[in-house]
Amino acid sequence: MEQSPRAMSKTREPVPKAKTPEDPAAAPTSGPVPETPDYPPRPVVRRIMVGLVLAMLTSMLTNSIIGTALPTIMGELGGQDRLAWVATAALLTMTASTPVWGKLSDLWGRKLLFQIALGVFIVASLAAGFAQDINWLIAARALQGLGVGGLATLPNIILGDVVSPRERGRYSGLIGMVFGVSTVLGPLVGGFLVDSPLGWRWCFLITVPLAVVAFTVVQFMFRMPFAPRREAPVDRLGAALIFCAASTVIVLLSLGGTQFPWNSPTAYVMGAGAVLLTLTAVLVERRAAEPIIPTRLFRDRTFVLASAGSVTVGMMMFGLIIYMPQYLQMVHGMSPTVSGLMTLPLVGSFLTTSIGSGYAISGTGRWKVYPVVGMVLCVIGFTVLSLAQVDPGLTTIVVGQMCVGLGFGLNMQILLLATQSALPLRDMASGTASVTFFRNLGGAMGVAAFGAVMVGRLNGELAAAATAAREAMVADRIEDVDSGAEELSIGLEQAAESAQGSPELVHSLPEPVREVIVGAFDHAMQGVFVAGIPIAVIGLVAVSFMKGVPLRGGGQERRQG
Repeated sequence: MEQSPRAMSKTREPVPKAKTPEDPAAAPTSGPVPETPDYPPRPVVRRIMVGLVLAMLTSMLTNSIIGTALPTIMGELGGQDRLAWVATAALLTMTASTPVWGKLSDLWGRKLLFQIALGVFIVASLAAGFAQDINWLIAARALQGLGVGGLATLPNIILGDVVSPRERGRYSGLIGMVFGVSTVLGPLVGGFLVDSPLGWRWCFLITVPLAVVAFTVVQFMFRMPFAPRREAPVDRLGAALIFCAASTVIVLLSLGGTQFPWNSPTAYVMGAGAVLLTLTAVLVERRAAEPIIPTRLFRDRTFVLASAGSVTVGMMMFGLIIYMPQYLQMVHGMSPTVSGLMTLPLVGSFLTTSIGSGYAISGTGRWKVYPVVGMVLCVIGFTVLSLAQVDPGLTTIVVGQMCVGLGFGLNMQILLLATQSALPLRDMASGTASVTFFRNLGGAMGVAAFGAVMVGRLNGELAAAATAAREAMVADRIEDVDSGAEELSIGLEQAAESAQGSPELVHSLPEPVREVIVGAFDHAMQGVFVAGIPIAVIGLVAVSFMKGVPLRGGGQERRQG
């Protein structure tokens, strides 16, 4: 893209042709950040954003829509013992493949990789929609997660190619908006499809037309020159080791405590395997010519602290999204649809600060205050949520969700923007993919950690209630009275599985048993909310030590727009 005549007139010598972000020659050979590329004008960026937003909406909608449909799916396909794998398979491949997508886009081009990710997602969605048994569905979900891994990270990388870091804030808010919209729409659309004549298969098939439209938009709207780096070797060994290490960690976190005890040979072997694979991956990446995750990234303070902050954001965000609807359904007796609507304070506040902070950063380039304030709000939010047990209404739930949502919106995309601005152009894709990888890994850790806290406290509460019921039953027999303790004791023993089952099953139990289980679940969830406080504090410490260097760029797009 040649410079404008106005720009040429200001120099005595011809200005060389600006190098586009996809030009491999634009990557510097040393640490300094290269000159700002000649970004396309805003109308072009807006057209590109249409395809990116559609693709991200498609992938995120798939993850949020499946929860409502799972009971119906398992009832038709069977294999209840493998239900966890329907969700875990997609989470595993999505998280583990994220850094690989980022690096391959450096070698083969953003547009090609983005369309490959869309193609994989479309094929996997069709396969899941026509699944005939549970193993077929699990395999399709694993393939779907592979595509989602690309669709989750490549839009942020492409955005980094076409918009300067400072101007990027106004567009990254749209990406945050997609996350919020899909979080609300997913359960609602899933419930509607399951109850309609279309059935659960359309929970997968409905995303195919959106993905096809996104593919078409990217094909015709995203035009940036790219010279393939055919001489650059692909770090296959590093990619395989990173994938296996991340997969082992996610399987351990997802299935530990449910499919096998934490204190078991299986857990120890998987933990040791994860450590060994990680260390081997580090050694391989240090020597690779084109590493998937360059180890030099960890010498950058902004990248390290942004990654740490992203881990805590992922833990809090995914943990709350997973367990809040379950809490509302189990303790407050809400339907899946109503519990989904009750997360609107979380989503609405998230959208407000995500979009608002993006525009504010675009104007000033200064960003550090936002994640710091955001983490403080997360600490306050989880503290308020921890008081829900003493509040018979829903005031603490609404206020707590709003505070946490405001905090998420001030952190999720801003930490990514700070990383992109701090790293040299050659590391922008790898850094973006790595921060996204750590956020997703934090999500898996959060779901596992919060789940362990909830199940541990729930089992402890039920065991104490059962012991008290047995003691009361013995006392009744001695005193020759009938207080219902025997029925309660028998009911609690029979309802042990129900306590961790569906809310409908719990609320169908006899009243004395139901009250004990609901009370135990209420107390257990307070432990989950309390566990979020130290995680938010760790995140606050991480973002507080980040250097608030203003984002690069900001003037060029305004001249072009």
